[in-house]
Parts: sequence; structure tokens; C-alpha cells
Amino acid sequence: MTPPPAPTEDWRRLDRRTVLVTAAVLAGVAGGAGLPTVLGLSGSMPLWQAVGWVLAGAVLLVAGGSAADYVRWRRTRYRVGAERAELRTGLLLVKRRSLARERIRSVDLTANVLLRVLGLVKVRIGTGENTGGGESTLELDPVSRAEGERLRRELLDRRVPAAQDTRHDGALAVLDPRWIRYAPVSFLVPLLGGAAAGAVMQVSQWFGAQGEVIAWVGDRFRDTSLLWTVVVLVLLAALAGTVGALGLWVEMWWNYRLEREPGGTLRVRRGLFTGRSISIEERRLRGVELVEPLGVRACRAARVDAVATGLVKDDDDKHADHKTLLPPAPRAIADRLSAQVLREPAAPTGAPLTAHPRAARSRRLRWALGTAVPPVAVLAVLGAALTPVLLLAAAVCALVLVPLAVLLALDAYRNLGHGVTGDYLVTRSGTLRRTTVALQRGGVIGWTVKQSVFQRRAGVLTLTATTAAGAGAYDVYDADESEGLAFAAEAVPGLLAPFLERKRPFSTTSGEYRS
Repeated sequence: MTPPPAPTEDWRRLDRRTVLVTAAVLAGVAGGAGLPTVLGLSGSMPLWQAVGWVLAGAVLLVAGGSAADYVRWRRTRYRVGAERAELRTGLLLVKRRSLARERIRSVDLTANVLLRVLGLVKVRIGTGENTGGGESTLELDPVSRAEGERLRRELLDRRVPAAQDTRHDGALAVLDPRWIRYAPVSFLVPLLGGAAAGAVMQVSQWFGAQGEVIAWVGDRFRDTSLLWTVVVLVLLAALAGTVGALGLWVEMWWNYRLEREPGGTLRVRRGLFTGRSISIEERRLRGVELVEPLGVRACRAARVDAVATGLVKDDDDKHADHKTLLPPAPRAIADRLSAQVLREPAAPTGAPLTAHPRAARSRRLRWALGTAVPPVAVLAVLGAALTPVLLLAAAVCALVLVPLAVLLALDAYRNLGHGVTGDYLVTRSGTLRRTTVALQRGGVIGWTVKQSVFQRRAGVLTLTATTAAGAGAYDVYDADESEGLAFAAEAVPGLLAPFLERKRPFSTTSGEYRS
């Protein structure tokens, strides 16, 4: 392994092209807002005068923003020393922040289209602590791509023993274009379809043509029944949502590559227009999570997320999923990648799990019926009091909602399971979004046992494994009382034992755990 460059104590500046980037962005903003502004002003003044005011405002915006960014560039310095990474910025109020190098957990690189054209990246250095206010993060925006890679290698370098297993080093997964077929079956399709319809109405309102758009749509369906009109509009929205989901998938996952670098760092690179490089130290990894939304699961596919400490999503990058190691892909590939990431011969997520008692099924059926029946009852009562149309609506809802709720409840019960395999405890639950979590037993720092009055009567309980990684807590829902406590005691020996007592029946010496 090539030794990293020696740390330097010299203060460095950001790339001077940051002013050019700011000017280009502000020019784009001014151009995008200028057209509707000109149209709005043209109603009260001549067109040439409206254009002149807008151009003057655009020039002031670009010039002022560029000048402010030039001052920021002049007053910003950073350096990486042997013990600390430091950032100093500010004009009237000078801010100086530093992070101890042994606490740095992530160095992520992000570059939008403009930065990529100029060969620049934004570097985010973090400790993984969600302290708020940015105290645990240093952001260098922007530096050259070569400088960003140098900082990433230097700050994430971890000397490891030479005897470490290197069989799984190198590329673990690369993009298969056929995975795009899972984009149209995600829950994003209806959301994007609704957003597209809302965007059409909003833009038409900006141009004062919303009434004309509604009238045009009405003319197209003048001789069509209300039911078919609704069906066609829903299909059009679904088509728009499908196109949007495909485009979003391409933008997020193009050039995807997952690799393990020497020293034990998992690196995910992806993105078409906005390139992202996300690094996860292997020593922070506590397990993996297989995520299977209903549509993706129907296609026998799954997504793989990392369960690791210090993965805090940045507020300025809310759409970047920092924990995803593999986009929706065939389940066999997801299991194989999970085994490679965990350095296991077989994926713990594929191990057989203990089924939950029938009481758990009864509870889910009651919840499902309790959700589906009230709307039907309300419509029936209103229909009896007001109009037979609502009675018809109640009948339709009963024929659709009740069977659907029962099917989802039965599926939710079938998906329940838990078990211990090797160094991992595994729990699975969910129906619209089924998740299978393989969590290192050594990463569990506590158990929470919850049992409501109804659970106590049914002889079931809910266990929550507390950990410093991932979501922080993972549940085992409605497990058999004795079996669940025995599972917790076996998964992490000694952690729950002080709070259990062993009850011996009259005719046997086998133990039963009681809370």
C-alpha cells in the first residue's frame, strides 16, 4: 500500500473558481425568475421597461453575490495537521472550528454538473455526531477534485494489521442497467405523478392560464363518463410518475460502484449530474439492512443499507441516502453483497427465522379490520341518512378495503421473524416496507421489553434492541413471551439475565424465562 502524504500544517485556500461558480448559479437563478417577473410587470408598464428593470436587478444580484463570495474565499482557510483538521472563516465574526483526526468518520465528495465541468468538488468532513449547528462537520466548498481525493485518502487512512482478510477487497458491486426496471414499482411513482399534476396547475397559475388549462381538460372529456375520466387522469399521472421515477433513478445511480479500499473503507460512488462519493469505515459497520418495499419485493428484489455508527444525513443534502450500499437489485445479488460487506461466507439476512405465534396474526387482523371498517360504517350511516350514493360508496369500500386490509395483515404476520445466526441477531417485519436487519450481537448495548395489557393477555411481547448504529433501535414485534426473552438472552448473553427469573414447572427442570 502506498503510504499517504505527510500531513501539512500549511493553511490552504479554497479553489479560486468558487467565485465563477457562484456567479453562474446566480445568473441561472436570475434567468429563471426573470421571465415570470417580466410577464408580471408587463401588465403595468411597457415591455422594454419591464425587461430593463429585470436586467438591472439581475446584474445587481450576480455582482453582489459574487462580491460576497469573493470575500468568503479570501477569508476562508483550512489545514490538516497531524492531530486536527481545522477551518477558519469569517470577516467581522471570525469562526474557527477544528476536528480531532481520530474522531473523523466520513469524508464525502459531492459535485454537481457545474462543479464537475470545472473539475471541482465539495468536501464534507464529519465525525458522525448529530450535534446540530455544524459543529461536527467541516465543509470545503469547493476544492479541486485532486485535492478532495487527497483529503479523503489522508483523513480516512487507517493502518490495519497485515494479516487482515483481503479476499473481499476491490469492487463489490457495479451498476447493472437492468436494475432500472425496479424504479417504476417504487412508491415514488404516485408521489411524482401527483407532483407533476400540481406543477402543471402552479405554472399555469403563474402565467394566468389556469382557467384555460382546466377548460381544455374539460373539453377533452366532455363526452366521457366521470369514472373513465378519473381512470384516464390517474393513468396519465401514473405515466408521468413513471417517467419521473426513471429519470430520478438514472440521476441517482448512474456510474454506481461499491468497492472496499485497502484499510477497510467501503466507498460508494454514484450520480449522473451530481456525482457523489460516500465513504464508510468498516470498523463502524454493525450490520446490514435489507429493505423491500411492496412493489420491489413483488419483483423479488431488495435494497441493501448499512447499519453503521456516525451516518448522519446532512441537512443541505436531504435527498442523498448516505447509508445505501446497493440500489434495488435481485434478492440473490443483495444477499451475496451483504455477505461480502460483512465478510461472512453466507448472508445472515438469508438465515431461517423463528415464526411468531398465532396471537400476532390475530392482533394484525384486528388492527386491519379496525382501520378498514370505520370508513365503511361512516359512509353507510351517512348514506342511510342523506343519499343512496353514499350507500353505493360504502359497498364499494367494503368490497375493496376489507379484503385488502386482511391480505396486508396476513402478509405482515408472515413477514415476522427473528433468530440468531453466528455473530448476528436477525429481525424481520413490515408489509408495505419489509425490512430484514442483521445486527452484530456485540453492537447491542441494551434491550427494551414492552408488553401492553392486550399483549399480556395474548402471551406476546415486543423486544427492542438498542444500538449506537443505524436507526438506534430495532424491534422484534409480538414474539412469544418465553421464546422472545430466551432469544434476547441468547443473542447477548448476560445483558438481560439480571432482569429475568427462571421458573421451574412442577414436573420438569427445563427453564422458562419470565420478566
